[in-house]
Amino acid sequence: MIEVANVRLSLDDALAKGEARLARAVAKKLGLAKGSVAKAELVRKSVDARRKSDVHVVATAAVELANPADEAALLAQGLPGVKRHVPYEPLAIPALRPGPGSLRPIVVGTGPAGLFCALYLAQAGLRPIVAERGADVDERTRIVAAFDAGADLDVATNIQFGEGGAGTFSDGKLTCGVKSPFAPHVLRWFVDAGAPREILVDAKPHIGTDLLRGVVRRLREQIVAAGGEVRFNTTVCDVRFLDGRVCAAAFCGPDGAVSWVDADRVVLACGHSARDTFELLRDRGLRLEPKPFSVGVRIEHAQQAVNEAQYGRAAKHPALGAADYKLSVQVPERVGDGQRGVYTFCMCPGGEVVAAASEPGRVVVNGMSRHARDGKNANSALLVGVGPEDFGSDDVLAGVAFQRRIERAAFEAACAAGGKAYAAPAQRVGDFLAADGAARASANAGAEAANGNRAAASASAGPSDVPEPTYPRGVAWCDLHDCLPPFVTDAIADALPLLQRRLRGFADPNAVMTGVETRSSSPVRILREADLQARVGAFDRPSGLFPCGEGAGYAGGIMSAACDGLRVAEALCASIDAAR
Repeated sequence: MIEVANVRLSLDDALAKGEARLARAVAKKLGLAKGSVAKAELVRKSVDARRKSDVHVVATAAVELANPADEAALLAQGLPGVKRHVPYEPLAIPALRPGPGSLRPIVVGTGPAGLFCALYLAQAGLRPIVAERGADVDERTRIVAAFDAGADLDVATNIQFGEGGAGTFSDGKLTCGVKSPFAPHVLRWFVDAGAPREILVDAKPHIGTDLLRGVVRRLREQIVAAGGEVRFNTTVCDVRFLDGRVCAAAFCGPDGAVSWVDADRVVLACGHSARDTFELLRDRGLRLEPKPFSVGVRIEHAQQAVNEAQYGRAAKHPALGAADYKLSVQVPERVGDGQRGVYTFCMCPGGEVVAAASEPGRVVVNGMSRHARDGKNANSALLVGVGPEDFGSDDVLAGVAFQRRIERAAFEAACAAGGKAYAAPAQRVGDFLAADGAARASANAGAEAANGNRAAASASAGPSDVPEPTYPRGVAWCDLHDCLPPFVTDAIADALPLLQRRLRGFADPNAVMTGVETRSSSPVRILREADLQARVGAFDRPSGLFPCGEGAGYAGGIMSAACDGLRVAEALCASIDAAR
């Protein structure tokens, strides 16, 4: 078979079932007679909406021609977009047989990195023990729903912690900014666990939080069926070393009881919000460093407005669904001669803003959508890049303290504006820009006058003529300048008009911004060497600790975290082989 890229399909043809229309489009692309294509299977598809008057689908197809000699002739011509089709080959996993007395590897966390790592290890015969501080996905769903309805925050089980990690309550996007040889296997393993087969061909695949919960459960069941063990409501609260190598891990159960488990290999697949784990690892001598991340808000628009901005007259065509976007700009800093990156992240078409706090007295937001993406609003993170130079300290965990200050300020600002506990501060784009302009115009008149203008500008912010905020604990209309550092609000204010040029309606005065989003990625990197193992203290030898995934600073989403989980699992198995 050959593979043919850049095959044009009309929206109607893309919606049609069967291979006939794809086969005709391939024949036209290759300049062949209609009956010359015996078989055409979709490999990849994406929407081309660069011209709003000509929105169409671009496909890649695996093609079998009626005459095999024609395939060889096309390959010999070296035509652009035509190559030999290479069928998918399953990931090769070693069959390891641990001897008597061999210790079982421990995997910390059941986010994408932990689940995929543990499944690989289980299929290799290593019978991993997986420790997850939160509850299983079904109990977790109940606890999150109760918090959304007004219950107290559960610090062990919430949108950050529990089976599936933070990704369980997300859009389930499976795009990845970096190429990895493990990416095709991640998609196949998701499908094997019940994800829709369409993720294998969509250029922007997603599962949706409603389907992802079942997929996560089945991944865990596969781990257990292959010999692994998953312990929920269990926190790894300490590790013990002997001459720079891990020899045991302490498990703290739901009753607070601590038990030590002998271990010589531990995968640290904790999430980006496992702040107590970062403190533990620092105190035990692991090498950590602060890393850049981003902070900002969630911005909501009417989904129909986004559809029309992206697709024009074709916006309501059933082949398209809810439109997404991905935007970025660089803006000059108002103080100094540097620049700040401002960008959208984790855009959730037809979704909702979620309450993502994991610590008492702090507000954090994130985004979520279901597979159908049929909610009335679109939301996306609108983020500003920050780095260690912004954290106000040289401490390795200064980024964590920076996050906490912003999250506390958001909680207090919402309460001061009349909101109940864990209400989120919110403001219309128009009022935010007015407050920013008032503050800048009165800067020379003294701080008191500037603050007065800000308060007056934000006082008009209210629920009239705006998309209804979807944050479940309710919003408090106030000034977001009171929650975020000035350099962040400056950058957002300067970026909004520029982003409006990229996407019509993005800076609509009635768009709603809800704060604060601080957990875009980990504020810390747990350093690892070429063997993917950490080093402890002054010991320059493999420690048996494998930092892994987003929390360790090596991934930035579901797909990249799962890929890193497989990469670490492969390295762990290699370390066992090398030790024999």
